[in-house]
Amino acid sequence: MAGGNAIRGSRVGAGPMGEAERGDAAPRVYVSYWCANGHQTRPSFAEEPGLAIPETWDCPRCGFPAGQDEANPPAPPRVEPYKTHLAYVKERRSDADGKAILDEALATLRERKLIQ
Repeated sequence: MAGGNAIRGSRVGAGPMGEAERGDAAPRVYVSYWCANGHQTRPSFAEEPGLAIPETWDCPRCGFPAGQDEANPPAPPRVEPYKTHLAYVKERRSDADGKAILDEALATLRERKLIQ
C-alpha cells in the first residue's frame, strides 16, 4: 500500500484549468449604474464594436431601475393598488349614468314581475 498522505487520483502538475488552457478572456468594459436608493452596481459587458450598452439596469439589491447618471437615477416604478370591478365601472360611468342603468334594469325586472 502507498503512504497515507498521498492524494489518490491526482498527478504532478494537475490543477484547475487556467487562462492558458482556455484561451484569453474577451476584453470587458465595466459600467456603473445607480438606483434611487443609492446602490451602485457594476456589470461587465464584452467590449465589441456595435454592442449597445443598456441605458438602465435592474439593481440586484432592491430591484429598482438603475441608470448611469449618479446624480439623477431613474424613479422607482409606481405601484398601482389593486382595483375592484366596481372601481373600474366608476371610472367609466358617472353617477347619472349608473342611476339610468339601474332604473332601466329595475323596469325590466318589474315588467317580468320578478320584483315589486
